[in-house]
Amino acid sequence: MSAGARVLVISGPMGAGKTTLAQGLVDRHGALRVSTRELLLARLGERGGDRRSLQEAGAALDRETDGRWVADSVKEFLGRQQGPPRPLIVDSVRIASQIEALRRALGAQVMHVHVSAPAQELEARYERRRSHAVSDPERASFGEARADTTERGVEGLAEIADLVLDTQRHSAEAVTVQAACLFGLFGRDVERLVDVLVGGQYGSEGKGQIAAFLAPEYDVLVRVGGPNAGHRVYEELGHYTFHQLPSGTRAASRARVVLGPGSTLSLRVLHQEIADCRLEPGRLFIDPHALVIEPSDVTFEEESLRKQIASTARGVGAATARKVLRTAAEPPVRLAKDLKELGPFLRPTREVLEDAYARGGRVLVEGTQGAGLSLHHGDYPYVTSRDTTASGCLAEAGIAPGRVRKTLLVCRTYPIRVQNPDEGNGTSGPMAGELSWEEIARRSGLPLDELRTQERTSTTNRQRRVSEFDWVLLRKAASLNAPTDVVLTFLDYLSASNRSARRFAQLTPEAHRFIEGIERVAQAPVSLLSMGWGFRHILDRRLW
Repeated sequence: MSAGARVLVISGPMGAGKTTLAQGLVDRHGALRVSTRELLLARLGERGGDRRSLQEAGAALDRETDGRWVADSVKEFLGRQQGPPRPLIVDSVRIASQIEALRRALGAQVMHVHVSAPAQELEARYERRRSHAVSDPERASFGEARADTTERGVEGLAEIADLVLDTQRHSAEAVTVQAACLFGLFGRDVERLVDVLVGGQYGSEGKGQIAAFLAPEYDVLVRVGGPNAGHRVYEELGHYTFHQLPSGTRAASRARVVLGPGSTLSLRVLHQEIADCRLEPGRLFIDPHALVIEPSDVTFEEESLRKQIASTARGVGAATARKVLRTAAEPPVRLAKDLKELGPFLRPTREVLEDAYARGGRVLVEGTQGAGLSLHHGDYPYVTSRDTTASGCLAEAGIAPGRVRKTLLVCRTYPIRVQNPDEGNGTSGPMAGELSWEEIARRSGLPLDELRTQERTSTTNRQRRVSEFDWVLLRKAASLNAPTDVVLTFLDYLSASNRSARRFAQLTPEAHRFIEGIERVAQAPVSLLSMGWGFRHILDRRLW
């Protein structure tokens, strides 16, 4: 027998919804289903027959084995299963001795659900099925079928069931949810399995590289936000910039990849990344409520927001505004569920995450932009169109705060903001202690040409502005996000010699003092350090 297999036994009268419940557990939770009819036919071999003959053969087996034949058959069925154990649904049992034998054979692994409905409702359902059963012209009427001795006693099984459900009062989905919870298919408690990675400044803190570094430790990778944020990941043979998918998609090839309900989708960008990463349905899941950006959204932002606040003009804000307007929006809002081309990838994020929680799987949520660009907490109107804090990212993904284990706040040694190519410095918002790239080159010893080449935005390819480290912003970001850990990037901008560090002790004294200050103001340890552009330039100081 497959070790650890759990068995849910269903009982109930004709028309009560036993098979509907069993199929619901198969479809939603990937359970195995076996019918006692199949088990009986397997035991009878060539001696099968019509419904009445099978009922008589089953009754004879019950008398001969005192109901043990079902338990024996289930054990044989489980013994043939390969791979990790899956929940087994037995549809259905008809007498108490069958259930008792299953409990003796499998112990606490067996749970019993009894479904029923008022007699009038059962008869109506039975007759509807009977009128469509052209392949079974000898099917008995409801009264004749109920006259069977075993059938008359089925309702008595409610007295020994772990859960009794009225399928007239509860929808099929509600019945499935209650049975699944009894069976522990959603997990037995609320484990803290989610880690959140967010920016602490104005974006471009290097979140993508850190997310890719951490990704192999997780079972599910979730990204929220939209294509207005580009996360560059350096790989062994170059780099790749993600605008829609989680940055660890290529680094963690076995992890499930999820775009949450708060995501905004550029179909062109999304399809390109799906092709580049060779994602198939079953690995990528897009929430049906994710928002689709229309060409008119991009046009609107290019004609207004690009010049006014240095927007990336990818249509995210305009699309989000239409979603808020709901039916008053023009053009009408389209969600992922409205596009046939996305159909194979559609699944509610909540379901993907619930499956992960039930297995004890770990989840990494990757936010975009940074706390200084939050719609609610940034320097309005020089902000993005969403809340970029950990709380905002969790809400967009549909994750409860009680699920969170770690919150990682990513900061860089010299914050940056985008520079508007049309209006000059300053139009993308205020920065404290603005510097030049010439000054950064002088302080660090890094080549100026390299800095200017690398410090262009991933989405719009604009030159970035740069400033002194903003300690006030760090304290604000720490207050908004309550990080358990800080990730500090671009330590090579303090000194080029930090690029060669392979241990914490090899960093410069200035870097050590800087890290000490970060930990004091953020009230959290600096657990990860990045010293350069390459994929090997990360120091891991985590204690978890």
